[in-house]
Amino acid sequence: MTENRFTEKQLVDRLIALSSFKKIPRQELSWLVKHGRYEVREAGTLIDTKGMLIEDLYIILSGKLAVRIDRGTGPKLVAQREAGTVSGLLPYSRLVKVPGDIYHEVKTEFILVNVKYFPEMINQCPVFTAHTVHTLIDRVREFNTSDLQDEKMISLGKLAAGLAHELNNPASAAVREAKQLVTALNNLDKAWRALSIAGLSEDQLKKIEEIRTTCIAKPGSHKMSPIQIADRQEDINDWLLGHNLDADMTAELSDTAVTIEILNTLAALVSGETLNLVINWMVASCSPYTLATEMEQAATQIYKLVNTVKKFTYMDNLTQKELIDLEPGIRDTAGVLASRVKAKDASIAFDIAKNLPPVCANGSELNQVWLSLIDNALDAIPQSGNIHIKAVPETKHVVIKIIDNGPGIAPEIMPRIFDPFFTTKAPGKGTGLGLDTARRLLQRCQGDISVESVPGRTEFRVILLTEISSPA
Repeated sequence: MTENRFTEKQLVDRLIALSSFKKIPRQELSWLVKHGRYEVREAGTLIDTKGMLIEDLYIILSGKLAVRIDRGTGPKLVAQREAGTVSGLLPYSRLVKVPGDIYHEVKTEFILVNVKYFPEMINQCPVFTAHTVHTLIDRVREFNTSDLQDEKMISLGKLAAGLAHELNNPASAAVREAKQLVTALNNLDKAWRALSIAGLSEDQLKKIEEIRTTCIAKPGSHKMSPIQIADRQEDINDWLLGHNLDADMTAELSDTAVTIEILNTLAALVSGETLNLVINWMVASCSPYTLATEMEQAATQIYKLVNTVKKFTYMDNLTQKELIDLEPGIRDTAGVLASRVKAKDASIAFDIAKNLPPVCANGSELNQVWLSLIDNALDAIPQSGNIHIKAVPETKHVVIKIIDNGPGIAPEIMPRIFDPFFTTKAPGKGTGLGLDTARRLLQRCQGDISVESVPGRTEFRVILLTEISSPA
């Protein structure tokens, strides 16, 4: 801070020289100088830090201010204020605390007007006050754009984390089975070479081949209970031991469609070491088919996940409003949060009316609303908790309810939950922008959101128009 070395007239002249103040009457600028205080700050110094109460309006005479906000993705430059602009606390603004760190990029001179003078300033400086109101509108638009972008990036991060978790299992399975397939094919070559020199007749080979073809099919043991699988393995193990065969083949043989009747048929065709070679070849023959089928299932799961994300993000239509079928979007959103649902052992019940009409909205933005609400519900519910998603048509509207059995929202904070930057989560766990962003995204398509909460039940209610009315 530097002592004021300028006279009142000199400061007023400097204000008039700024292009943004040319239309403001000199008497109003004189009032501001009389009731304000002149300060100088060196480059790099902080003027305000996040969370501080804002008590002054800043009129920048020279230099530059920078505003950096951390909304969970790291500090980000969201605005710069240069000479001739006003900043800090503006008349009629609801923002009373600093959303981020404000510092001087270069040596900066400014005049500060304390909030205690605002009532008189509004009366004595109507042109300047109108100027600050226009500035406030521009700032709201500026911060809203930045807020939406940051919240989209945070949503994308959640989506990427969930998708990575969901993709990991089928991708790992596909890699593991591909490696096993190489081994299985080598084992099949060895088994066939051993069987080809066993001296079997054409008739025996034909019947063995027919039996092998039957056994290639998956036995459906995945549908059996653990007790049924154990009983099956025990029966096959007893049969192998009863015929003096290698019991190490029990597990692999039980994974095929082979039955005791089929094994008896083989035993009637061949015996001894030849029977052991035949069964070993059958196991080696079935293994590649089994592995290939499992690889196909893993690849199909990956394809479905990628397709779900593509539909969730509306990659083919990112900006346009269109008629949206709500049910696929809601279900796709729950799908991309599947890893969180599993981690919490939660259940999501859907109760969506069959005759639900489409709504006119941006599909990607609407899914961001569902992502925020379902993600918040997952945070709120206890382990093994429940979420109920209901959608019903009403006159010219569709009502979507997302209900959770969490502890509820305390009455004293209920009025603030849609305020920007308000969060009850631990530092670093939430930005306080999710519900504010959801509300603004819904307002874009003339929708609305409200909440009711009691201990054990919280209901977020979203209302969307089935027809968008034209602006007046």
